[in-house]
Amino acid sequence: MKKIVIAAGTGFLGKILVEYFKTKAETITILTRGKSRTENNVQFIHWNAKTSGDWIQELENSEILINLTGKSVDCRYTQKNKDLILNSRVISTSILGESIRKCKNPPKIWLNSSTATIYKHSLHKEMNEIDGEIGTGFSVDVATSWEKTFFNQQTPKTRKIALRTSIVLGEKGGALPSILNLIKIGLGGKQGNGNQKLSWIHEVDFARSIEFIIKNSSIEGVINIVSPKPVTNLVFMKTLRKVIKIPFGVPISKPILQLGARIINTEAELVLKSRNVIPSKLINNGFQFSYPELKPALISLT
Repeated sequence: MKKIVIAAGTGFLGKILVEYFKTKAETITILTRGKSRTENNVQFIHWNAKTSGDWIQELENSEILINLTGKSVDCRYTQKNKDLILNSRVISTSILGESIRKCKNPPKIWLNSSTATIYKHSLHKEMNEIDGEIGTGFSVDVATSWEKTFFNQQTPKTRKIALRTSIVLGEKGGALPSILNLIKIGLGGKQGNGNQKLSWIHEVDFARSIEFIIKNSSIEGVINIVSPKPVTNLVFMKTLRKVIKIPFGVPISKPILQLGARIINTEAELVLKSRNVIPSKLINNGFQFSYPELKPALISLT
């Protein structure tokens, strides 16, 4: 690979991809709201994720564009935050599409973040890319608007893929460190009734799946970036307690979760919604997971 451009590549997922690809690509360009700088073969270029600028030239002759831009959903869903969550995704996607159209030699592939939260709350039916049912509510509306904006971009020379990603388990960020802290203070029991499904993927498989998609030109459209075996919240918490050798955790009821979410300025939905999602496209195209099972994945990260 010669050149990869990652929009908003300084966050948790961006850092995973930079670490993975920095020895596989000649140059990685990060579009960031921070200052422009260079670190070895990784260059950071300032952009505001809203308007055109000199950064557009970084797309010219690049092979791969990965867009991870979007305000974190780990916040209270006030109207102000709702607007920021939606607009940060839609506007950045739109300006990238506009910029690609200005290139003489645009990126060969554009991978745009989406979310497995787009599927409905499901305890039993596993949601794949073919017949998975789209849900309702604010988070789903954001996801559908995001994907609609993405696929409406007219980029005939650029293959487009929307990455419906669920929880990425990583050692240095994401949800796992916070969950570990809960367990260590004794609050590591089931959350709510514990029956809600949790779709997850190990950080290594997250990066490997991105590389797999890039190399397989037949893959396009939406793709679920999750491990093949969702687990219930009860099983996830119990397995993690076992891995770090903490035998007991106090369960947290739905009302307490909702109260706690208000106190720490987040939403209980992030824990209570059942994300029962499977990676049919990855499996059908022959992707082999390094961590298909939860327990080995957690052992490698703790």
